[in-house]
Amino acid sequence: MKYSIVLFILFFAAGCNSTAPIFYSDAKTIAPYSPAVRAGSTLYVSGQLGMNPVTLELVSEDVEPQTKQVFENLRAVLATAGYSLSDVVSCTVYLKDIRDFKKMNDIYATYFTAGRYPARVALEVANLPKYAKVEISAIASK
Repeated sequence: MKYSIVLFILFFAAGCNSTAPIFYSDAKTIAPYSPAVRAGSTLYVSGQLGMNPVTLELVSEDVEPQTKQVFENLRAVLATAGYSLSDVVSCTVYLKDIRDFKKMNDIYATYFTAGRYPARVALEVANLPKYAKVEISAIASK
């Protein structure tokens, strides 16, 4: 009986300390997804395209302006949840053409502090929504 009470208290306490995910969905999107979801102190940011957040149209057909807009969109989504680019610990970069890697990478490097770059995966994909040239998702942690 004594052990049952102790186990009950432990399970109850564990349940009280858990937090439900928080879905940040106040930004306009082109499909049914949340721009970001926080689970505990970790924020998962959905892939961002180089779209104007008001018109939902790509800002350009070129990878450089799209990459800059991707980071402005990432910054805005992070800020909505109380995070910043300095909290980003991992990124996944999807490129329509891997030959655009250097152009994207040069811009990417300007948004993070040298020596504190997030872990990253970069890969070429067959296509992206809206026929974008680049999409980047991120994970942030506090």
